[in-house]
Amino acid sequence: MCGIVAYLGHREALPIIIKGLKRLEYRGYDSAGVALLTPEKNLQIFKKSGKVADLEQAIDGSAKFASTGMGHTRWATHGAPNDVNAHPHLSQNGEFAIIHNGIIENYASLKQALKERGHEFKSETDTEVLIHLIEEVYQNNKVGFEEAVRMALTQVVGAYAIVILSKKDPNYLIGARKGSPMVVGVGEGEYFIASDATPIVEYTRNVVYLNDGEIVIVEGKNFTVKTIDNAIKTPYIHELEINLESIEKGGFDHFMMKEIYEQPRSIQDSFRGRIHTNEGLITMAGIDKFEDKLKNIKRIIIVGCGTSWHAGLVGEYLFEDFARIPVEVEYASEFRYRNPVIDEHDFVIAISQSGETADTLAALELAKQKGATIFGICNVVGSSIPRMTDAGAYTHAGPEIGVASTKAFTAQVTALILIALSIAKKKGTITTQRLRELLTELETIPAKVEETLKSNEYIKGIAAQFKNATNALYLGRGYGFPIALEGALKLKEISYIHAEGYPAAEMKHGPIALIDEEMPVVVIATQHSNYEKVISNIQEVRARKGKVIAISTKGDEHIKDHADYIIHIPQCEEAMLPLLATIPLQLLSYHIAVMRGCNVDQPRNLAKSVTVE
Repeated sequence: MCGIVAYLGHREALPIIIKGLKRLEYRGYDSAGVALLTPEKNLQIFKKSGKVADLEQAIDGSAKFASTGMGHTRWATHGAPNDVNAHPHLSQNGEFAIIHNGIIENYASLKQALKERGHEFKSETDTEVLIHLIEEVYQNNKVGFEEAVRMALTQVVGAYAIVILSKKDPNYLIGARKGSPMVVGVGEGEYFIASDATPIVEYTRNVVYLNDGEIVIVEGKNFTVKTIDNAIKTPYIHELEINLESIEKGGFDHFMMKEIYEQPRSIQDSFRGRIHTNEGLITMAGIDKFEDKLKNIKRIIIVGCGTSWHAGLVGEYLFEDFARIPVEVEYASEFRYRNPVIDEHDFVIAISQSGETADTLAALELAKQKGATIFGICNVVGSSIPRMTDAGAYTHAGPEIGVASTKAFTAQVTALILIALSIAKKKGTITTQRLRELLTELETIPAKVEETLKSNEYIKGIAAQFKNATNALYLGRGYGFPIALEGALKLKEISYIHAEGYPAAEMKHGPIALIDEEMPVVVIATQHSNYEKVISNIQEVRARKGKVIAISTKGDEHIKDHADYIIHIPQCEEAMLPLLATIPLQLLSYHIAVMRGCNVDQPRNLAKSVTVE
C-alpha cells in the first residue's frame, strides 16, 4: 500500500527519488520521506506528513549531493500519519535506515523484547522495530550488513517489501520482499528498486521482479539475488511493456478522467487477438490449457476485493448464463477465514488489478493447498498473482493510476466475457452462430463506449444538481445489479457521499425507508429482460418523491414518463451491458467529486494497491 523507491548509481539520487515518489503516490499519500547517503558517508533524512509535494518543499535545496538514496510515500497502518511515523526509520545508533511496505505482524512481541534489552523507539511503527532488530543482529552476531538483514528476516512474521542502506557504505543497497511487490530496475551502471515499474520506466526498460522470500543486494555496479535461506538465484530480466506516456495525465485534469476516456482502447486491447468472429473462435492460452478439465468442471469460485469483486459478480451471470456452470463469488478478505469447502474439482478465478492484493493472494494460497486449479485475471505483468496461478489472462488495460478503478473494471469484465464464452464453446452450451453474434457485438463495444462518453457534459449538468447530496441509492436487476454496486462504490470513495447499491426488488425490504425528495436514486433501466420490473421499482421510488436518474437505452421514449433525469446509452446485448452502463456512473461520480472539491485521484484513507490484510 505504501510506495518505495531507491537508487544507486552515477546520477544525483534526490530528483529521481522525488519523481518516483510522485508516480507512486497513488499507493499511499499520508506522509513521505527520503534518506540520502553522501559519498562522505553522511546520512540525510527528510520526512514530512502530507503529500510528496510537501516533502519537496520542506527539503527546498537543503539536501547535499548523494548518488545513493531511497524514498517512501506512506499509507498509514501502525501509527498516525505524522512526521515522526513517516519513513525512513533509523536504527538506534543511526547507522542503518529502512523504508517498508507491508505489516510486521509480530512487531509487538519483538518490540517488547528489544525494549527489555535497552532499545528506545521514537515512532509507533512496526517498521522501526525491524530496523532495530537488524541493528541488534548485526552487533551481537558480528556479521556483515547483508547477513544481519537475512538473519533478522527469519524472525519476522508478516508481509514486507523493504530497502535498507548502511551509513558505512554509500555503494550498498539491500532490498527484500515477502508478500509485497518489489521490482529491480537494471540500468547502465545504475540500479533502481521500487514497488512497481512506474518510477523506473523513464530510465531503463530492464527489470527483475523479486519473488517472495528473495533479497537483492546492490553493490556498486553489480547486483545479486538470494533467498532468505542464502541460496543464490539467477535473476530473469524482463523488458517493460509500459511507456512513459501511459503514466502521465496527457492533458486531462485528473488521471481518473484520462482513464475513463481510455476505455474504448483498453476494452479493445483486452479482446484484441483473442477473438476470431468469422470462425466463432476464442483463443486464450490460459483457458485452452485446461480444455479437458473445463469440459467437466462442476463449480467455479471467483475471489476478489472491491471493484474486482463487482467484476466477479458480472462473471457469475456470464458463466451461469452461457457455460451453465454454478458459480460462487467470494470476498477474498473473508474466503480463508470461514473454512470453505473446496477441492481439486474446483476452478478458482482470482481477479485483481494490481496482481498484488494481499487478501486475494491469501485466498489463492488456500485454494492451491486444497488442490483446486487456480486462474488469475490481472493487469500488471510480472505481479504475484500471475506467478502464483496455474494459468491466467492479462487484461491489457495499461497502467491505472487513479485510485478509483475505472478502465480496470471494464477490462476485467471483457476478460470474463471471453473466458465464459470460451468455456461455453468447449462445453457445447452455446452454438457457433450465437457465439458469432456475441463476438460481433463485443467488437462494437469500443465504438459504443465512445458514443456514451459524448454525454459527458450532460452528465456534468446532472452532477451539479446532486453535488450536495448526503446519500444515494443505486438500483439494478440482473446484469444491472453489479453495475449498481460499482456505481455506488465509485460515488462513495471519491466524493465521500454515502451510497449503496441494491438489487432493485430489494429496495422494498428496507432501503425504501430512506427515500425522500432529497434522495437521488440511480437506476439501471435499459430495455433488457427485466425492463418492466425495473419500471415498477422506479414508480415505487417516485411515489416517495425520490429523484430518479435512469440509465436507459437510446431511443427509449417510455422512460421519459418515469425518470427525472435520463442518460442514454446505445443498445447492446444484455451480457455486454456492464461495459456500457458503468461509463455514465463513472462520469457522474467524477464530476460530483470535483464539484465538492475532493481529491479525485487520491481520495482520503484509500490506496490503489492493498498489499496488507
